[in-house]
Amino acid sequence: MTFIHFKTQSTDIIKNMKFILLRWIFQVVCLSMLLSMVVYADTRVAVLEFELKDLTLAPRIQQEKERAASIKPMLQEVLKAKGGYELINIDSAAQRYANQAVGYLFDHHDLVAKLGKQFGAEFVVMGRVHKASHLFVYFLVHLVDVKTQRLVGNYAVEIKGPQKKLTIKGVESVVEKIHKTLKSRN
Repeated sequence: MTFIHFKTQSTDIIKNMKFILLRWIFQVVCLSMLLSMVVYADTRVAVLEFELKDLTLAPRIQQEKERAASIKPMLQEVLKAKGGYELINIDSAAQRYANQAVGYLFDHHDLVAKLGKQFGAEFVVMGRVHKASHLFVYFLVHLVDVKTQRLVGNYAVEIKGPQKKLTIKGVESVVEKIHKTLKSRN
């Protein structure tokens, strides 16, 4: 009789161990699923409006103003298509208020970082269309880390000609460089 009692007791222990083991496996699976969702989050990037620095004899013609104004939306579109980025909007008024003079923000990364922090960005892209000749322009682009307030990317792309397709190619080139920089930081 005691033998049967021992067998029933050991069966109960085995059932309890199986239940504990299954519960533990379920918890591990749930935790790993949660962590996999949390680990992959899009990098929050803000893009400021590009300024025009025209050094030619006929500066600031309408075509170049329009090209400079078109770069921000193009850059945002290409970044979005690249994937892995959440685009943060910094409105024009906030940028103008922070930019005390033409080129001021371009030279003061700490202020760019503070501006980006106000809007929840992790990185801020800012740039200048530098036109030294009627034959070509340079897109000078800075990538600023908001947390460290430091310049982490300094890019220059030469564009020969005013055609829109060349401007798009230049923007795509800049985005590829930004992507490589941000990918290497993760």
